[in-house]
Amino acid sequence: MIVKEQQEIILKGIGASPGICIGKAYLVDRGTVDVVKKYIIRKEDLEKEKNRFKASVQRAKEELHQIIEKTPEEYREHANILETHVVLLKDKMLYGKTIETIERERVNAEWALRKVVARLKDIFRDMSDPYFRERGSDIVHVSNRIMRNLSGADHVSIKDIDKRVILVAEDLSPADTSQIQLERVKGFVTDAGGMASHTGIIARTLQIPAVLGADRATKTIRNDDLLVVDGTNGLLIIHPSESTLIEYEERRARHEIRIASITRGADAPAVTTDGVRVEVMGNIELPEEVVAVRDFGGDGIGLYRSEFQYLSRTTFPSEDDLFDKYKDVVEVMAPRPVVIRTLDINGDKAVSYLSGADEANPALGLRAIRYCLQKPEVFKVQLRAILRAAAFGNVRILIPMISDFEEVVQVKRLLDESAIELERRGVPCRREIQMGIMVEVPSAVVMIDTIAKKVDFFSIGTNDLVQYAMAIDRQNRQVAHLFNPLHPALIRMVKHVSDVARDEGVRLAMCGEMAAYPLHIPVLLGLCIDELSMNPQSIPLVKRAVRTLSASDTRGFMDSLLKQVRASDVNALLREAYEEHMTRHVHTE
Repeated sequence: MIVKEQQEIILKGIGASPGICIGKAYLVDRGTVDVVKKYIIRKEDLEKEKNRFKASVQRAKEELHQIIEKTPEEYREHANILETHVVLLKDKMLYGKTIETIERERVNAEWALRKVVARLKDIFRDMSDPYFRERGSDIVHVSNRIMRNLSGADHVSIKDIDKRVILVAEDLSPADTSQIQLERVKGFVTDAGGMASHTGIIARTLQIPAVLGADRATKTIRNDDLLVVDGTNGLLIIHPSESTLIEYEERRARHEIRIASITRGADAPAVTTDGVRVEVMGNIELPEEVVAVRDFGGDGIGLYRSEFQYLSRTTFPSEDDLFDKYKDVVEVMAPRPVVIRTLDINGDKAVSYLSGADEANPALGLRAIRYCLQKPEVFKVQLRAILRAAAFGNVRILIPMISDFEEVVQVKRLLDESAIELERRGVPCRREIQMGIMVEVPSAVVMIDTIAKKVDFFSIGTNDLVQYAMAIDRQNRQVAHLFNPLHPALIRMVKHVSDVARDEGVRLAMCGEMAAYPLHIPVLLGLCIDELSMNPQSIPLVKRAVRTLSASDTRGFMDSLLKQVRASDVNALLREAYEEHMTRHVHTE
């Protein structure tokens, strides 16, 4: 009998966590909770139906608490996400609306829950920011847990897997991923999810190769199928041929050698060959990511985005809620600095969900500091939480989207008021806190010499600065190709900010994506930037790049670069001068 070799299949997804793994598939079966039938509840049975829903929610809450308690110590940081899911179980938009739907439409709990979740998914799906869009998956994960309790379906227990496998699922919830045992799970593949999903964040934290958003994965793969997961390039190979296996085994070995080489020197400071030190920091969105910053040798947290604690809820977080999260991060990083950016909701549905306002052009509307100054009672809650956390470590406060000198004056006044309120209450805090602004609006660049007299540091947000300076909507495919951080206009703007920072004794940082690319480092050194902040995985490579360069040479190189008038010429000059150097010394391939 001749056994026909199975055809190799390649699926393209999102490389959410770099690395390569080869192994057999383990499909995570989620039962039949998606098959929901609608039926009418008699009026006299409505209370009983609502109680059935409440009991399922309570059971889901108990299950999550058990998972949190049993989470291994090395994964304890991930419990923050699970605690958020516990809060979501009682969220009015989910819990309250489902009970209201059962009562108003006299339908069964499963149907009511599905209807409410469908509406919430639409709300999140319409948000322009990918990070906010991914928060809709949290609603789905929580509702699935309730639905399984309502239907009596079995719960997935990843912790019971007893062999080395690659997980394949439609999606993996934070509760699922918190149970992953590294000695059992090589990597994972999902139909849904993206870079900003919690699944992706946890994969990068655990350093497990992951391909997400591989649409047909669960429909194509069977248990024990041989897989290659290329999390670097976002590729999933099913039934790999012998030549493909040989190729990817070699790639995996090279990747592991390269990562070991890069991380070996991660804790060493980033000092140029002529003695100039650059602080290389990590950007985080969730408290558990702080471990990755520490593990990859970060000199601190250069940007702690604070928006997550405001999402998926109908009321603003309390001062204590915010303080607890900030304090956790600050204590883990102490004495290294933690830069907490104040609320920067992006002005679309995320803001309208809180404020009830509709905007035709949210990117130019009521967002970030504009929103906070219109809602001082909300803003001061966050300021007080930050000042309290500052008593436990090295905290700096960063204000986003400053476009006017008067905004800085108002922020400092509110910061003073917040400190006085804490002192009157007898609450420990630290008032002597450094305050900086995000430089991402052209008007701030123009007025930077005046603003410099009121702040301690600048942090250049290249993503928004390019968007606003070049009038480019990054979400618009027709103009997205024009988005270029090496455009001469941007380089000249940053040079102006750098000159003012040096003259006024103000520290200069950069926290945009530009900072994470090694080939850009000669430009950033030449612009005299003191501090770079990026995703944690990029830290070792950037530190290595800094250590191979001479700061004085890069500053001489800037004289030539600043004479260029086309982005293409800037890019060509940079590659001619430094691409071979980076390939040879930093391994940027």
